[in-house]
Amino acid sequence: MPSNYSGDDIKTLDWKEHIRLRPGMYIGKLGDGSQNDDGVYVLLKEVLDNSIDEYMMGFGKQINIQVTDTEVNVRDFGRGIPLDKVVDVSSKMNTGAKYDSKAFKKSVGLNGVGIKAVNALSTYFYIKSVRDGQCRIIEYTRGEMTYDSGVTECDEANGTAVRFVPDNSIFRDYSYHEEYIVQLVKNYTFLNTGLSIYFNGKRYFSRNGLLDLLKENLTNEPLYPIIHLKGDDIEAVITHTKQFGEEYYSFVNGQHTTQGGTHLTAFRESVSRTIKEYYGKNFEYSDIRGGMVAAISIKVEEPVFESQTKTKLGSRDMGPEGPTVAKFIGDFIKKELDNYLHIDLTTADILLKKVQENEKERKAMAGVTKAVREKAKKAAIHNKKLLDCRTHLNDVKGDEDKKNASTIFITEGDSAAGSITKIRNVDTQAVFSLRGKPLNTYGMPLVDVYKNDEFALLRAALNIEDSIDDLRYNNVVIATDADVDGMHIRLLLLTYFLQFFPDLVKKGHVYVLQTPLFRVRNKATTRRSAAKKKNTGITTDDVYYCYNDEERITAIKKFGTNAEITRFKGLGEIDPEEFRGFIGPDMRLDRVSLRKEDAVSELLEFYMGKNTPERQNFIIDNLVIEDDSEIS
Repeated sequence: MPSNYSGDDIKTLDWKEHIRLRPGMYIGKLGDGSQNDDGVYVLLKEVLDNSIDEYMMGFGKQINIQVTDTEVNVRDFGRGIPLDKVVDVSSKMNTGAKYDSKAFKKSVGLNGVGIKAVNALSTYFYIKSVRDGQCRIIEYTRGEMTYDSGVTECDEANGTAVRFVPDNSIFRDYSYHEEYIVQLVKNYTFLNTGLSIYFNGKRYFSRNGLLDLLKENLTNEPLYPIIHLKGDDIEAVITHTKQFGEEYYSFVNGQHTTQGGTHLTAFRESVSRTIKEYYGKNFEYSDIRGGMVAAISIKVEEPVFESQTKTKLGSRDMGPEGPTVAKFIGDFIKKELDNYLHIDLTTADILLKKVQENEKERKAMAGVTKAVREKAKKAAIHNKKLLDCRTHLNDVKGDEDKKNASTIFITEGDSAAGSITKIRNVDTQAVFSLRGKPLNTYGMPLVDVYKNDEFALLRAALNIEDSIDDLRYNNVVIATDADVDGMHIRLLLLTYFLQFFPDLVKKGHVYVLQTPLFRVRNKATTRRSAAKKKNTGITTDDVYYCYNDEERITAIKKFGTNAEITRFKGLGEIDPEEFRGFIGPDMRLDRVSLRKEDAVSELLEFYMGKNTPERQNFIIDNLVIEDDSEIS
């Protein structure tokens, strides 16, 4: 029988208890710092946003950041928090200066929540405000005040200092990764020209705003000089490259809106319409945008975001008395881009040729695409190679954590797929089994690649035929054997994604699953317990799963003569129950990243192009012959 429901069951939590009980409502996913959207970076961003807002209001041209593995220090040189309000600002929900648009007209943080979330989710939180020769310091532990200095005299420049240590009981085994913070810092400088940010002693600064941002992120040479347009409350950069698809970076009030929103929709529409009208031809918008790489930044009064993490703009208007976002962006692009193309005829000519090439390729693809899609749809209905899960990233409704956890494992053959299939989480983990080695797509025409059945089925499974906006799984995990053939299949898949769906990689969806090379057991104890307990794929005192030689050697030394070593040469060789831990919450994933300095075209040419003397010499110089006798 259900228990009685009474007034005693209704509870009211204070501000810090609610944040600690439901942290995802305030900072998105938790994570351990291994991904750039993990909560520990959101905590840093919430503190930085306040400093950035001060700069945007014209106060403080420098921000200092010091970060260790577990501690963050941020010092700005703005006006400082009013000393009588330091406690309220840091520990009372819905308290801040940004409700009054006169004080912070186009701010990022509007709800008076962010800094309080950082406080509640930290084992140590320190905030110091300096104003005109006076200062006040407050310290907290998990939101509970432990120290208040009161107002004292001090000889420091105005501004605010915040130091915090995220709570390890919430962000388990976390650590800050410098590369993710560097990208965050760079974006702040690109969007705030003239601002200097010192991160761990290194200065980051931008003179050219979004132009610098696009140059930083381009992995292919632009076909024409980047078009840079600036106006009041708006900045945009546009170019085309030889890559497939479209790529955008969008920002609102300095906030990177990774999921776009009303401003990005308006920008894509207005750019396409302006270019179409300039040439006076009936071009398809998809032909105009094919290969486009662009960025848009706007400043909106009282912006409405779709969540506290502010990754998608929901505002329809530029402000209470302003035009709509669509009209504001449309009018600006129509005037400035049209003027630019009339003045720079060389760029206009190159752009026209690119659009015409896209049109020609699309028409050549039309018949092939229709046939391939029909074939893929029929195959997908009875596709035994795809074992789907229940929750998908593009589900309209559903648990956000589950949608973010949605994963597809791309395996080689039925054997490897079998091990994963038997112990996967059917709610969030799908499996796609390849039939042998996929096609090497490097340098192949898109028409020929589209005809390939294997990739057609993979596209259908991922649902990226039209756009990666419809991607069904947040995590696309390549799960191949740790041998030469497995590595080759991995490279073939990465070649395909990098050439035809680079945004999958750039937006952090593609991973490589790391599975152990060796199992080292204590044969004196594991055999006695084998009948009682199956392995779980997690290292224990009697079993070590080793991912490299160093871990293997350490495990062998621990067990001495009782060490029993097994080499895993294929995923299909691992017992399903043993495999459970390898794809569980503690699975090891390497995110595939893509940066300008990676020189993707050159890398693909070297590794996946025709055999060259350079590659042959590289193989000869780096060949390692494994002696199986060494592992036993």
